[in-house]
Amino acid sequence: MLVLLPPSETKRAGGSGRPWELSRLALPELRAQREAVLTALEELSTDAAEAARVLKLGATQLGEIEVNAVVRSAAGMPAVDRYTGVLYDALGAASLDGHARRWLGRRVLIHSAPLGPVGALDPIPQYRLGASASLPGLAPLRRLWADAVTRAIEAASPAFVVDLRSEAYVALGPVPERVPSVFVRVVTEGPDGAVRALNHFNKHAKGAFVRSLAQSRPRVGTLGALRRWALDAGWTLRDGAPGEWHLVTESVTRA
Repeated sequence: MLVLLPPSETKRAGGSGRPWELSRLALPELRAQREAVLTALEELSTDAAEAARVLKLGATQLGEIEVNAVVRSAAGMPAVDRYTGVLYDALGAASLDGHARRWLGRRVLIHSAPLGPVGALDPIPQYRLGASASLPGLAPLRRLWADAVTRAIEAASPAFVVDLRSEAYVALGPVPERVPSVFVRVVTEGPDGAVRALNHFNKHAKGAFVRSLAQSRPRVGTLGALRRWALDAGWTLRDGAPGEWHLVTESVTRA
């Protein structure tokens, strides 16, 4: 099983004190694309006004330009700890035991805009770049990443993929058609059985679901087996559109 997560715009500063290393990231075949984006970020950072425009930075966010300027030499932090926000607060990786964290490292990739999918425990730098940004001198991120990420996922040969990314990040690397996969939408169900998508609770439910997986570490080899585990674990998964599951949750946070 391979679980794909989106990143978060908000990130913790700092790190281990040692610079992160590009060579330590999962999916090393993506190195050329990673180098290209990092170079473009560094070059953009030499023009503060242009960087603010491209990255859509407000007056209180201009410090992000310097963050990108030193992105290659910055201290590293495991990706699952670097990201903050609703999803990652619900996942609560820092409070997981060693077994659960190692499971995240083996089974979870977090899809970043500058680095593509990285392992949950891969040390990464602080940065500022979203999926929709267009860096001067570089092909659109969708064109740069999509085919390369799809090939890299296929080369990893996962038994199946659970795709919890946002659609913007799915566009930066669709799951190969030959790999069994499911895209998960978080919904709430009304009294009449009608479902509607959620926003804040979408992120919370995804984080809580991955935390439950990491704590249980189910030995499942198919999507069907995962669905049976989820039912036993108290999660409601229903068929959505072809290739999709609905993760049904109430409009309140789970414990």
